[in-house]
Formats: sequence, structure tokens, C-alpha cells
Amino acid sequence: MCWHTLKGLLRAFLVLSVLFGAELHGESDIHLSFPALERLVAKQLFSEDGRRYVRGNRNAKCDYAWLEKPRVQGENGRLVIRARFTGRTAWDVFGRCIGLGDSFDVKIATTPYFKRGYIGLSQTTAAPESSGGLYVRQVCASLSSTLNREFRYPLAADVKRALEDLATLSEYPRDLRNFDVTRITITDSAVVLTVGFALAVK
Repeated sequence: MCWHTLKGLLRAFLVLSVLFGAELHGESDIHLSFPALERLVAKQLFSEDGRRYVRGNRNAKCDYAWLEKPRVQGENGRLVIRARFTGRTAWDVFGRCIGLGDSFDVKIATTPYFKRGYIGLSQTTAAPESSGGLYVRQVCASLSSTLNREFRYPLAADVKRALEDLATLSEYPRDLRNFDVTRITITDSAVVLTVGFALAVK
């Protein structure tokens, strides 16, 4: 299920609330299949020409790092993202980059969680798909801490925006309350979000 489908499900809850009462309390499992999640990750995180910069930007010549070509799956109850890492840590010396750099496939294993309206990542580990030297080990250690610290997806705000959108049933203003993700489960085929909320129709 992609975000477009998720918004459709939320609007279905909205229609039910209008038909059956002034306030709807709901809890439901939302299954995000890995192909759909892959598209969502690519759109949200790998948005700069298919890349996710973890250091520098597209204009950096000697000091940069990015991930690209994400592939998402579940493994032993954890979310696994495989991607291609390209990076360089070097100095511009008279127009030449002096330093270390490499490109390799990396496996990122992580545990998503929900807190204060955001989906975050915890217990993230990154490892090369094949053996590497000191630079590769340093890169993977940095990736682990960077993704834990910087990844925050505003799920509650997106859900609130979708359910309160006056373009749908504009004669019935809504108020989303107590939105929560009570459980996140990684299966062999999907990420399952168990969500609960109350929707008041004014």
C-alpha cells in the first residue's frame, strides 16, 4: 500500500464518521508492502536525482557521500534497506582531490518506531555487502549514527492533513485527535502499522 492508497483508506474512515456519528474511534492495521515502501522511501528520502546525501551536496567536489538505488525488505523482524554508497573524504589541493573515497553496496538494518508524531529509526546498523578496509568501516559506523539521529518522518501530520482536508466533504469540518501508532511489525512481505485515533466531525 503506497501513501496514495493510505490517504484513500483515511478518507474512507472519514466517510464512515459522517455516516455513523459525530466521532469515530478507530484502530486498524495498515500494511505497507515492500515494493510500495520502496517507492515511498525513494520519493521521501532519495529525492535528489535518486540520491540521499548523507554528507555534502551535488555541488561538492571532494567531500561528499550519498546513497542511491534503495531496495527494501524484512529480515528477522527488522527493516533492511540495501543501497549503493558512493563517497569521498578528501581535500581540494590545487584543483585535485587528495584523500579517501569508495563506492560499495551497503546493508542497513534498522527498527522503526513511532514517537511524538514521527516515525524514527533505532538500533540501526550498516555493513558492507562485501569486505572492506578502514574507510568502509568508518563510513558504515557514521551511517548508523546519522540515520538514527536524522531520519524523522512526520506521519501524524500527514494523516491529520489527509483527514482534515476540506477538499473532501467540505461541509463537514473534522478534527483528528489522539493519533497514535501502537505497534510496528515487520513481516516477510510488509511493514504493518497498527494505528489508533479519534476523528471528530463538527
